[in-house]
Amino acid sequence: MARALALGESVRGTTSPNPPVGAVILDAAGRQVGEGATQPPGGPHAEVMALRQAGDRARGGTAVVTLEPCAHHGRTPPCADALVRAGIAAVRFAVADPHPLGAGGGEVLRSSGVDVAEGLLADQVSGGPLRAWLHVTRTGRPHVTWKYAASLDGRVAAADRTSRWISGPRSRAEVHAMRAAADAIVVGTGTVRADDPWLTVRTSEGELASRRPLRVVVGTGEIGDSARVLDDAAPTLRARTRDPRQVLALLAERDVVDVLLEGGPTLAGAFVRAGAVDRIVAYVAPILLGQGPVALGPSGVSTITEAHQWRVEGVTMTGRDVRISAVPATGQGGG
Repeated sequence: MARALALGESVRGTTSPNPPVGAVILDAAGRQVGEGATQPPGGPHAEVMALRQAGDRARGGTAVVTLEPCAHHGRTPPCADALVRAGIAAVRFAVADPHPLGAGGGEVLRSSGVDVAEGLLADQVSGGPLRAWLHVTRTGRPHVTWKYAASLDGRVAAADRTSRWISGPRSRAEVHAMRAAADAIVVGTGTVRADDPWLTVRTSEGELASRRPLRVVVGTGEIGDSARVLDDAAPTLRARTRDPRQVLALLAERDVVDVLLEGGPTLAGAFVRAGAVDRIVAYVAPILLGQGPVALGPSGVSTITEAHQWRVEGVTMTGRDVRISAVPATGQGGG
C-alpha cells in the first residue's frame, strides 16, 4: 500500500476531476508483478494500468489500491469488473469511495467471490494524494490550501514591502512542487499589483515546467495589461468578485479540485472568515522584521474566544525554515 500511495502522489495534479489513485498487483505467491496510477481524464484508471503490466500473472493474485475500485461506467468501464475478469482473488483498498456513482465496488467484488478488506494506511492516503478529491466529493467545493511564508514575528514582508526572499531555497522548491500538484493557484489583485508574480511552476534549474495549473486573480480592481499573470505561460482566470465562495463556485464549474491560495493578508483573511481554508502550510523563517504586513488580515475575530481553531498535523524542518501544516479543528472552518 505504501507503494500504491506513492504512485497516487506521483500523478496528483494531472487527474482532476478524477482521483489520483495508485494500484499494485501481487501474484498468487505475493510477488509484485504490476503497478499503475490514474491517467489524465479519459484515460485508464490505476487498476487497469496495473493489470496491463501484470498480464496473466494477476490471476489468483491480490490488488492493492488506495481507493475502492469503482463500480460505475463513466468515461471508462468499471475497475471492479476489470479486476474480476483478470481473476484477482483478493483486493485491499485504503479508503472507501464516497462518490455516489463510483461507490459499491467492494460489494461487486465480494459478490464475485473476491476477498475484500479496507482500511490499510487509510489515514496516510486520505491525508495525502486523495485529500483534495475526498474533500470535493464530500462537500461539493474545491479543497483550499493556504500557503504563506513569514518571519518568526509573523511578517510576510518588510516595512518597505520587500519580501524576496523570506523563505530559503528548499522551501521555495517545495512551493513549486505544491504548485505542480495543484489545479489552480489563487491570488488577489493587490498581490498582482504589488509583486507582479508569474504564478508558474519552475524546475530546479529555473525553467518553466510542463505543468500549467490555472492562475486565478481575485478582486474587482484592475491589474494592468502588462501583468505577468496575463502572459501565455499558463491559463489565467479573472474572478471579478471578492467573495471566496463565488470564486470556489467558478472553479468547481471548471472541474478544479485542488486549490493553492497564495494571496496576501486581505485575501487570506477573506477565505478564513468564510470558512473556506481547509489546510494551512506555513513556512516560518528564522528572521525578525519588526515591521511590515502580517500574514493574515481581518478574519472576523474581535476577541480571543472567537479565534479560529486549528490542529497541527505536522512540523518539519525545510532547510533553515520550519514548515507547519495545520487543518481546521473539529467543527471549525473548512466547511
